Amino acid sequence: MAEVLLFHHAQGLTPGITAFAERLRDAGHTVHLPDLFDGRTFDTLDAGMAHVEGLGFGEVLERGTRAAGPLPAELFYLGFSLGVLPAQKLAQTRPGAQGAVLCYSCVPSSEFGGWPAGVPAQVHGMDHDPVFVGEGDLEAARALVAESGTAELFLYPGDQHYFADSSLPSYDPAATELMTARILELLGHPLMTGA
Repeated sequence: MAEVLLFHHAQGLTPGITAFAERLRDAGHTVHLPDLFDGRTFDTLDAGMAHVEGLGFGEVLERGTRAAGPLPAELFYLGFSLGVLPAQKLAQTRPGAQGAVLCYSCVPSSEFGGWPAGVPAQVHGMDHDPVFVGEGDLEAARALVAESGTAELFLYPGDQHYFADSSLPSYDPAATELMTARILELLGHPLMTGA
């Protein structure tokens, strides 16, 4: 079974993110779920992003790095939107990374020095999400797939950003079920289990 470090999105550690982590735990995986916002959650993406801007993106990355510090090197990193930043950074720069799942977001791998050889990844987003499609994440994901040879891009029909957060109006149960199945399949990859 895999050991996963999961980072929440800009609305904070919502009940929907906690529920997603529980799905992975129910499948037998160990999931670490740090709260990068010290207990604060936000009703809208805009309010969450205003908080992030107050903290600074560098501070969010640093909080993610600190969360990984006491954990084993052999981690699988999973991030939702804002949480993709620390997840992707750690997957690319922390030795021992077992893989990454990047949900609703992807930054150019050059931001963190290129994708490490042999590390599998999945990127998940909706095909008409104005954030994922319109702000460069889709292009970064396609470039990652081409560069790495170990990454996969999965697009789902729809225009929602936080589609796998069951506590938000943007929740899409069908897309979430398919995404969860794909993530669980990746978590069973031999690299993840040490087989």
